[in-house]
Amino acid sequence: MGALDECYYNVELQNGVSFGDCIEPETMVIEDSVRVLLQGLGEDINREGLRKTPLRVAKALREGTRGYNQNVKDIVSCALFPEAGLESKVGHAGGAGGLVIVRDLDFFSYCESCLLPFQVKCHIGYIPSGQRVVGLSKLSRVADVFAKRLQDPDRLANEICASLQQSIKPAGVAVVLQCSHIDFPDFQSAIFDPNHQGWVKTSFKSGSGVFNDDKADVWTDFFSLLKFRNLNAGVMNSRGLICKSWKMGSSDPAMLSAVSSIICSLGEDPSRKELLETPTRFLNWLMYFKNCKLDMKLNGFVRNGNFGLSVEEQHICSVVNLPFWSQCEHHLLPFHGVVHIGYYGSNRVINPVGKSLLQSLVHFYGFKLQVQERLTRQIAESVSSVLGEDVMVVVEANHTCMISRGIEKFGSSTATIAVLGKFSTDPTARAKFLQVIPNMS
Repeated sequence: MGALDECYYNVELQNGVSFGDCIEPETMVIEDSVRVLLQGLGEDINREGLRKTPLRVAKALREGTRGYNQNVKDIVSCALFPEAGLESKVGHAGGAGGLVIVRDLDFFSYCESCLLPFQVKCHIGYIPSGQRVVGLSKLSRVADVFAKRLQDPDRLANEICASLQQSIKPAGVAVVLQCSHIDFPDFQSAIFDPNHQGWVKTSFKSGSGVFNDDKADVWTDFFSLLKFRNLNAGVMNSRGLICKSWKMGSSDPAMLSAVSSIICSLGEDPSRKELLETPTRFLNWLMYFKNCKLDMKLNGFVRNGNFGLSVEEQHICSVVNLPFWSQCEHHLLPFHGVVHIGYYGSNRVINPVGKSLLQSLVHFYGFKLQVQERLTRQIAESVSSVLGEDVMVVVEANHTCMISRGIEKFGSSTATIAVLGKFSTDPTARAKFLQVIPNMS
């Protein structure tokens, strides 16, 4: 096969690659696997919103696992600097005891148990020895090497710690990770539990050298310098992420094989013990968003619009904080948040049954491959058919794609608005409804 045959050229063809782009074989395998997954969801892989999804997913996964091709020794070897006085403890870097800490390093990593990204806030400390210190930016780069692999957070902390101990040879290394993983153990809790949290937060630590002893004074110093980060030794644990307890179920063999092919293309061995159940867990999540083509049932919902009401009897009503879950069709990554609905009605407050039906409507449009803009419009149009044409819908969401894919904008959120009827022409009405919306946590 010639060089041109080994490259994947396209001129705005099906996968949207521009002329001259060269796609690596591993990326092509992931693309093909993603097409199998999309077809297994009942989707049309040629529709506009999904046409480039296989390539986007492949690029994101390859970027998010680039650590397999990086070497810690190459990063650290050129960044060790002499610092006189370290051994005599006179005027040395780090002050008395020599402790140096870099805090609040934000990363994301792909969970090896379910292939979903999880967020990591990393704190690294070390005590220099041998009259040398390491460039501070290298601590972040070393941590990123191991984060950009399929990971378990406990192992991630241990690998960062061991690697720094070996490459820097300090008196000791301490690593603390604060991890946030999406929490979606079953379909029922997401729909019926109003207090269901979107993320589960866990913390892990690892120590070497003088940090080997969990009760050593150096750990007290370390956590004292992290106290403003709401961390202390008592909140550490060593259990895996929440997805390991997800219920396992049967899945399509072709889709399972596709996920295994993706894992292999990232540089991992799908037969590794920790990865054996990963395809099933990932599919259990993904199949929640299968295109079932269900009908939205609104039988018995009493229309509560402004028909027959005088202007004086009409006022803005609201139903806020209706939770939803969805899956981004561009990257096959989850997003979730809350929906707020405003409408004109009488002084009568919407009853619990009506609110339950609105929540069902939100879930109906949420549980499918989506984009937030479309989701907002669809909810508004459906609500207008039962609550009257004067409707405003606000959707607030956190998107996993914003913490991964090289974007890594941690803490960001997205708000979208759809307005119909009076809300589209009356800025005062829009402002009044927006004031009712609580602050998003």
